[in-house]
Amino acid sequence: MTSTTCLSSNRFRPIRCALGLAALALAATAMTPAAADTSWFPMKVYDASSGTPKAAEYTPLPKAEKPYKLCVLFPHMKDSFWVAVAYGIVKQAEAMNVNMNLYEAGGYENLPKQLSQFDDCMASGPDAIIVGAISGAGLSKKFEEAKAKGVPVVGVTNPLPPNALPAANYVDFVAMGEVTGEGLLAQTKPGDKLNIVTFPGPAGSGWAESFNEGFKKAIAKNSNAKILSEKFGDSGVAVQLQLIQDALQAHPSMNVIWGTAPTAEAAIGAVAEAGRSDLKIVSSYENQAMLDALNRGDILAFATQYPVGEGAIAIDQAVRLIEKKPVMSLVQPAAAVIDKTTVPKLQMDLVLAPASWTPVYSVKAK
Repeated sequence: MTSTTCLSSNRFRPIRCALGLAALALAATAMTPAAADTSWFPMKVYDASSGTPKAAEYTPLPKAEKPYKLCVLFPHMKDSFWVAVAYGIVKQAEAMNVNMNLYEAGGYENLPKQLSQFDDCMASGPDAIIVGAISGAGLSKKFEEAKAKGVPVVGVTNPLPPNALPAANYVDFVAMGEVTGEGLLAQTKPGDKLNIVTFPGPAGSGWAESFNEGFKKAIAKNSNAKILSEKFGDSGVAVQLQLIQDALQAHPSMNVIWGTAPTAEAAIGAVAEAGRSDLKIVSSYENQAMLDALNRGDILAFATQYPVGEGAIAIDQAVRLIEKKPVMSLVQPAAAVIDKTTVPKLQMDLVLAPASWTPVYSVKAK
């Protein structure tokens, strides 16, 4: 048994998150996240522990042996994607009866804040730390400090340098970018020209570069597809909107916008304002707004990496490391591209938090 503590959303979550909650409240559309008690496991994944991904099923331990103390660090909680990861973290912490405190840094530009939060976590005497890293390279010294003090660290969602941590779970971002490119080509008529500007996300994050690499690899198969420009930037909607507006002016022939979910959110309004109904929008990952936009026909497709499942698996990996039990050192969810034809088959409860769920930042074991 556990109890949870809700903290003020205004304190921890900036404007974009509030807008995300509004979107959640309006999300009683054709497809909605499943109820919280839906079984998540066994979850289909790839076990990449050996360096070669192998199809596997992930099942967590039923309970932790003790009410361990876990500290969790996120880059931000600006959108429903990270809210979904948090949902998986919170529900699995409750299920395994462990204590959990979550801190978010406010954005990918705030590496110094995440470094400081890592120090705060270490000072609190945790049994393990789970981190959605702003920069794996930037946190490498902290990882070494934790290892020296015997505190296991688990990476969640964002990629890390090889063997940086004893356990991690994140999608193969190159493969995820590739499925979005393949999804775009699948809905392109023979002979149609694609003039694309990519908005991968924050430079230096690792995942943004990998998404972009995979997407370009896929669209290279079509000689009519051309990348006009690649515009990196923070994944907040305001930053993405400015980048899109710049691209609309600089590249009038642009007819495909490919980028992060906040990119797509910003693009919908910008494209409408510009009167460019010919523009196609593809999101490299998922959130509630992307699901709603897909249902409305505002975007062509989005990819998913099952963020709720990633959060839940991270808790189990942390407990397994603490208890020195067998653990998959690198778990990779199987990426999939979702369009109107495939969305009915999607296991929504592994993708988004229920619309009724309010984010919580603390779980207390009992």
